[in-house]
Amino acid sequence: MAVAFTGAGWIPIETNPEVIQKVQQASAVERFGHHVPMGSNTKYTPRSGGVHLGRWAKSQSAPADSTGNDSVLLNTDKIGGKVTIAEEDMSDSLASIVKTKSTDAATSYGKLFDNICLGVTASKATSGWGFDSLYYLLTQADATTGYTANANLTIGTSAANAPTGFTYAALNAALGLYEVGDFFDPAETVVIAHPGLASILRGIVDGNQRPIFNESTSGDPGGGQGGGLKLFGHTLQWSLGAKTSATGSDTPTGKPFIVFGNRQFLQVGDRNPLALNFQDSTNGIGVDTDENVLYFRARKAFAPGAPGAFSMLVSA
Repeated sequence: MAVAFTGAGWIPIETNPEVIQKVQQASAVERFGHHVPMGSNTKYTPRSGGVHLGRWAKSQSAPADSTGNDSVLLNTDKIGGKVTIAEEDMSDSLASIVKTKSTDAATSYGKLFDNICLGVTASKATSGWGFDSLYYLLTQADATTGYTANANLTIGTSAANAPTGFTYAALNAALGLYEVGDFFDPAETVVIAHPGLASILRGIVDGNQRPIFNESTSGDPGGGQGGGLKLFGHTLQWSLGAKTSATGSDTPTGKPFIVFGNRQFLQVGDRNPLALNFQDSTNGIGVDTDENVLYFRARKAFAPGAPGAFSMLVSA
């Protein structure tokens, strides 16, 4: 005879203390950049326009160099936000809400900082940020370094794949624009790219049918692991901030791009690192609503040391 289920007794509901999160993203600009400590809101770094030598004729005055010099300005801006957490969520949850939200904030910061440093298409006067992006500066002439507006900014031509323009020829040409300049240094060359381009890069081969994008220490597919990503032999890091944006965003929706450049010219001004301030529900305004507030804040600056030290290939 079948036994009837009466529903008697408690059925436990388990709560996992590990919170499901998006994968933490690190800033490529923070990783590769040349960090400059800042004790105030602005800091000038002298920049030499170079020295040009010539033939010094016998018994004549040495040829005079008239190349101009200037400074690169690092001007900080503040990145931040807040998260409100009900006291019930803090006291009833097994999870570390503060730790989880702090990791989420660090992820947002990494993507946003890369985007405002590299991909904002408008000037700082229009975007509202305290400094111009690499994308914008590559559209401007620089008389001191001899850079011509748009010389190192390449918009990819149409191709069969999407995003468009990322062919072997286009990538080779974009890297070549940086390599022929005065700021090329193989030992300091780095690559920053949007991960949406990964599948395209994996399918590109050179004239000998060898993949140009390598994920092994030996430089060949299937070689020893752990050496990091390489493109044309140069260190690469993915960045979800590597898309164009009109005003800057941690979720940019513009065109993906690749940056080739000299890491020593990625000038990152460090005024205040990303930090957390916790306002609990037993003090201040939190008493009125019985809510905790997490505040996140960083003060950073960015400036390309010279536009000719970089080249960008942007999707069509």
